[in-house]
Amino acid sequence: MNRSRILSYIGIALIAFSVAACSDDLLDEQPRSKFGPDFFSTEKGLNAGITSLYAHMRWIYGQAYYYNACLTGTDEYTWAQSADGNFRDMDLSGVGQLTPSTSRSDVIWGVCFTNINTANAIIENGEGLGLAPALIAEARFFRAFDYFLLAQTFGGVPLDLGSGELKFNISPLRTSVRNTVAEVYTRAIFPDLLKAINDLPENPRVTGGVTKNVARLYLAKAYLTYGWWLENPNGIPTYPETQRQDPDGHDAAWYFQEAYDVALEGIKKPGPYRLMDTFYELHLGGEDNERNAEMMLWADHTEESEYYNGGSLSYGSGGAPDNFAVWMVTCNYTLVRSAKDAARTVDESSVHREASQAYGRPWTRMAPPVEVFTNTFADKTYDSRYDGTFVTTYRANWFKGGVTQEVLYNANGMEVRNGDAILTFLDEDDPNIVFPTQYADKSQLGYDYSNLGAGELPGRADYVVGPSNISRLRYPGLWKLGTYRKDTGDGLGQPNAGLTRPYYVAKFSEFYFIAAEAAVKGAQTESGYTAKDLINVIRARAGKWIWDNNGNQEKVADYSAEMLDGTPDEITIDFILAERSREYFGEGYRWYDLVRTQKWQQYAATYSIAGSGRLDWQAQTFTRTIEKFHYLRPIPQGQIDALDMSEEEKDAYQNPGYN
Repeated sequence: MNRSRILSYIGIALIAFSVAACSDDLLDEQPRSKFGPDFFSTEKGLNAGITSLYAHMRWIYGQAYYYNACLTGTDEYTWAQSADGNFRDMDLSGVGQLTPSTSRSDVIWGVCFTNINTANAIIENGEGLGLAPALIAEARFFRAFDYFLLAQTFGGVPLDLGSGELKFNISPLRTSVRNTVAEVYTRAIFPDLLKAINDLPENPRVTGGVTKNVARLYLAKAYLTYGWWLENPNGIPTYPETQRQDPDGHDAAWYFQEAYDVALEGIKKPGPYRLMDTFYELHLGGEDNERNAEMMLWADHTEESEYYNGGSLSYGSGGAPDNFAVWMVTCNYTLVRSAKDAARTVDESSVHREASQAYGRPWTRMAPPVEVFTNTFADKTYDSRYDGTFVTTYRANWFKGGVTQEVLYNANGMEVRNGDAILTFLDEDDPNIVFPTQYADKSQLGYDYSNLGAGELPGRADYVVGPSNISRLRYPGLWKLGTYRKDTGDGLGQPNAGLTRPYYVAKFSEFYFIAAEAAVKGAQTESGYTAKDLINVIRARAGKWIWDNNGNQEKVADYSAEMLDGTPDEITIDFILAERSREYFGEGYRWYDLVRTQKWQQYAATYSIAGSGRLDWQAQTFTRTIEKFHYLRPIPQGQIDALDMSEEEKDAYQNPGYN
């Protein structure tokens, strides 16, 4: 888990990217390294380049350090007990320092520019080699996709990689000029997405392929983001420095209206996409469900091919392109202990790692603060998204771990059996919880029999933790992104392998949020599609239950009326951000949401959580120092070092505040 630096620099293009495999055989979705111009002089080469555009998402989405950069330091996550500098540095809470060398947004710099150069080659050569316009449009989409990601993260970035703006580059150029944010949007992102919408098909050419509506989603989101950038309500600096003026003379209101119109078109012309009927179904693992109709774009993984994944199917190395992000937000639940005897004198492990959605591999690098459970997910009765997001009940699976004893003894010395709850994170605090005060001597009153500092309630056999007792050591896991494998059988399976599920990048539901946010920002709305109408579609869905996930039992209930009753008449940006967190919690949206709306400092400046020790169960309040310059991430130090410039020029290239 050592930090790595991006050593590639603009102008020296590794046209795709290297992978762990060494074979020269060309398989579908197997990226190539060091593609030269001759490779793109044939239709076969161009098609292979298109395949690599999809594969490059595996180097970003599901990658733990990029995941960390998207969430740690927001109101969704802070650092956890086993966090190293990669995670503490991103938190801005005084336990590390965010610098050009430590920022884990470095993950996307080399990957995105490499992919952009591949897209440049396809766009530049495709028509002359008879490539279908729809295939060239896929390259345009991904070029815009990567530039949008870069602009949101770093501000203005280069459009010229060494051979002219948006041209395929093969020159070993060691200098670079950053374009302004407005130039990146108006010269690259918007034109490419508009052309992609025109030329892409309604239905994907292959499973997971981009379509008109995928491009609409990103165009609507880009318009929305750029509108916020033009408006700049809180005076956040931009870089390179420039007047926040649109080259085409449009104002923020114009872009908010465009965002609304494009998003509404996406809703009305869904193509093969739709909202799933329930939130639970949306995230339930399974080969027949993981690429469901609400998922519009994903970084794909398979259970059949290590070559395809670029990672082991039995033991994950903790590096891209493995999908291993969810490990970071999984506490070490396997520390919990039951006992072989009622007196609780002999410990036994009762919850083992398992390759199933509620368990998986624990790394304890990122923890959700208390406010996630007391504020964001305050409604745990009507809103199914709490139950459909977290693992709040860890159940006994010792048979699968090779323990043959029929009965073990848990909280209060009470009997438990396989499948019973061993550790439960309660919906509400309970003043009757008795927490341990020591763990050194089992003969002493207050001994930590759970081995996790969890408490006991009279009459309950499961150890319990209240929302206010969430700590950096113990906290609910993330069910929605958890492991699913069909080869687990009756055993523990392969819980230490990178996930074989796709990592979701874009969902149809975001059309509703984009349109609602644009409406709040002043866009004229159509009848039936006001901000409240749009948000209520999502909230009504959240009120429909078909399964009690943590109760592990059927629950057929429709609380959509109660959910709609809870929607205020006036929808605000704050209400939308709260809904976005409930809908997309832990998926990597949050930092970008808070930066776009300039709400990061307001939402994340303080948070509460208990400490890293087993007996730390009283939450403390922590403060983050979030400066205005933090709204842009630093250009990676590896990039700066590689530039053939004076030190003064390098300082000018870097985002201010990070020199």
